[in-house]
Amino acid sequence: MKYTRIYADANGETHLQDINLEMKEAAHSATISEMIGAKGVFFRVTRGNEYFIDWHNAPRRQFVVNLSGEVEIVVSDGETRRFGPGSVILAEDLTGKGHISRGVGDAERIVIFVPLVD
Repeated sequence: MKYTRIYADANGETHLQDINLEMKEAAHSATISEMIGAKGVFFRVTRGNEYFIDWHNAPRRQFVVNLSGEVEIVVSDGETRRFGPGSVILAEDLTGKGHISRGVGDAERIVIFVPLVD
């Protein structure tokens, strides 16, 4: 399983990094990761391309799980990526130059946020 990390380096530049989550064999023909400590869960619904947040930092370390719709993320090193249904982002650029988030298309975007323990 893979997720994408948004992070700031020592110079404050933000980057995207693909992380392969280590999975172990489990019962019922499955694989499972180690548990990651979380504080809770909340949901957000945005209206497609009306959604735009200019340069900002993540408010806390959190997983962002896209259920529907699409978002475009721009980081300060110049990379731009689109994330659609089923994609998982770990937002942890708490400092530095931050990132831009922009809705793509007309579809409603439904997202689950999972804030992580400190």
